[in-house]
Amino acid sequence: MELLLLGLVAALAWKLYQLRRSPHDRPLRSVTLCLASAALSYPVAMPGGASGVDTVAGHGTAKLIQNILLLFAVYFLMCFYLYSSADEEAGRRRARTEAVVVGVVAVAITVAALSVPHETFAGSFSTADMTVPQIAFFYAFAGLYLMYALGMAGRWTRRYALMSRRPHSTGLWMAAVGLSGMAVACAIRAVIVAARSAGVDVPTPLMATVAFFLVGAILLFAAGITYSGARARITSLRLWLQHRRDHRRLEPLWTLLAEAYPENVLPPASSAALDRWRARGVHRRYHRRIVECRDGLVGISPYLLNEDDDAVLSIDSTELVSRLRRASGRIEQGVPAPRPAVPLAMALGSDRQSDVKQLIAVADALRDTASSVMLKEAKC
Repeated sequence: MELLLLGLVAALAWKLYQLRRSPHDRPLRSVTLCLASAALSYPVAMPGGASGVDTVAGHGTAKLIQNILLLFAVYFLMCFYLYSSADEEAGRRRARTEAVVVGVVAVAITVAALSVPHETFAGSFSTADMTVPQIAFFYAFAGLYLMYALGMAGRWTRRYALMSRRPHSTGLWMAAVGLSGMAVACAIRAVIVAARSAGVDVPTPLMATVAFFLVGAILLFAAGITYSGARARITSLRLWLQHRRDHRRLEPLWTLLAEAYPENVLPPASSAALDRWRARGVHRRYHRRIVECRDGLVGISPYLLNEDDDAVLSIDSTELVSRLRRASGRIEQGVPAPRPAVPLAMALGSDRQSDVKQLIAVADALRDTASSVMLKEAKC
């Protein structure tokens, strides 16, 4: 139960984050309300929450609230698909019709629950006296609506999964299997209610197996609806880590060029605190460092050319490192540029990714040579 609640809360937190960014998105609002209703139903179902509610409002109230919240959860899940349909007006009309249906079901099970003594309604699904018509009606009517709504949602999800590509289709298939599993579990529970209302003794292990199957289906559904978003966050985190690592690896080259040409170091767009804070972001610092390194290489290029070099400089990383150190020394001595700046033809290619690899290779070579020099000085 705790694992299930944790999964629902995690999925709800992600959808609330998305809803905050798109507050007028009807489908997103529906799935968020679905998860919120499902997440709220489980604390009420737990022993501590149920006993607290029953103490205040009477025995059986927690069970009634839990089932009504579950009805709302599957209704909002249906609304997600209805609002996502191509015909928005038809989807809204169908959503209003379904609202009437779920309202009737909620009123019906409430009347059934209130028409029996509290002691009769107390207990769980496995211990309830199904021979009492109102109790059997309560569980059967709510279960049949849940089966209908979950089955419809599962069918619509499979349809969207067939139309989608990975990774979205993977999450949709997970959600579809989870929804179908929940519908099957509800159907089995309806059969159990019918059997117990007729006086048939249903084995407790069978009911426990159905409950376990239902929990697994709910977790699979929650994982499915968050799969594509979680995968995107993981990809974004990997990119963030790569940019952070490459930013640090570029430091030796950037330091050398920034000392030679401090005017190439780009300041924030303005002196405002928000702009200064944004400028410290990993991606911005990474891209800014690449630009500063490229500008610095263009600026220092006149000092890198030998007498017999072509107008366009094309040398490998090792040779470039030795020339960079000599050029940096000449700039410190105040030697004027012997010729105009020239473009650099990177040895690994001309696209941006190859450009970055070349810069990192030069920075790594600078770090290695600096370490070698320090090691020799230490030995001396």
